[in-house]
Amino acid sequence: MKRGALDTFFKPALPKKPKYETTAGASHHAAYPFSIPHLPDSFREHLGFAPATEGVPMNDKLDLDLVYYQPYIPPAITVGLFEFLRQELPFYRVQYTITRFGKKSEINTPRFTTVFGVDETCRFDSNGAIVDALTGKQVEASKFKCRPRPIPHCLEDLRKVTEGTTGDTFNFCLVNYYADGKDSISYHSDDERFLGPLPSIASFTLGARRDFLMKHKPFAPKEGAITPDPGQIKLPLGSGDMVLMRGKTQSMWLHSIPKRAGVDANKGRINITFRKALIKGGTENYYQYNVGNGGVYRWDAKQGKMLLDDKKEDVQATE
Repeated sequence: MKRGALDTFFKPALPKKPKYETTAGASHHAAYPFSIPHLPDSFREHLGFAPATEGVPMNDKLDLDLVYYQPYIPPAITVGLFEFLRQELPFYRVQYTITRFGKKSEINTPRFTTVFGVDETCRFDSNGAIVDALTGKQVEASKFKCRPRPIPHCLEDLRKVTEGTTGDTFNFCLVNYYADGKDSISYHSDDERFLGPLPSIASFTLGARRDFLMKHKPFAPKEGAITPDPGQIKLPLGSGDMVLMRGKTQSMWLHSIPKRAGVDANKGRINITFRKALIKGGTENYYQYNVGNGGVYRWDAKQGKMLLDDKKEDVQATE
């Protein structure tokens, strides 16, 4: 064996070169733990061709109103976009306490989360300050218990494209990172009152394929009548796919991402959802359960996992 080959054999494996190059621009805000780079120009150009395929309506079951895109994001950038967002966004592993039947329980969120945006009563001005949506006057810092922050440029690009496709408007972006098949989310519905009675939610997948399960909420018993159960739905969401949930879907259906074993069990997945919160309660809720009070995690390419970030960075309060 040649020396060069022998050296290569014993050298530790280096992290793969990322499939993107950051641009000079970045989003800054006082509530960001660090600056967030803008999307690479090539990614923005490809997003101009979204959706990559026409959406397929799914409304043949009771109370169901979906549009399923396979994919929505052009395949040429899905790998790079996944790596970009995993590397450049701040993530959190939120812990919180719930009380059931008088007993308190500590909950550890089984995935990494992050969130950006503010509800319909407010907006961010050009300097990143929170102002009243009607008067334009700056709101007191005490209005919120949390620290709302604007959607960064890299996610704002996708939000605008999504709004153009769906005809809906969104003011929040939630991002989940499932590190592997052990990370999950149990059956639930996004039917909070602060979203309104018929919310539209656009949900994107990047990275590993994961099953998206849906089932109708339990039916209230009616005397002399039996409502047939529409059965379970399973969508094998792949990288770049998008599901638009609207109408009665949230009020009448539950959805989940179960744990996964097998081929893709060690691969990560990013889920991006765009939503519209109407009142202050939505802002408080989203930051409490997606940022919390814990430390910030960043992707470490050398170790191939999320690590607590102990670096401090001065971030200007401008966008």
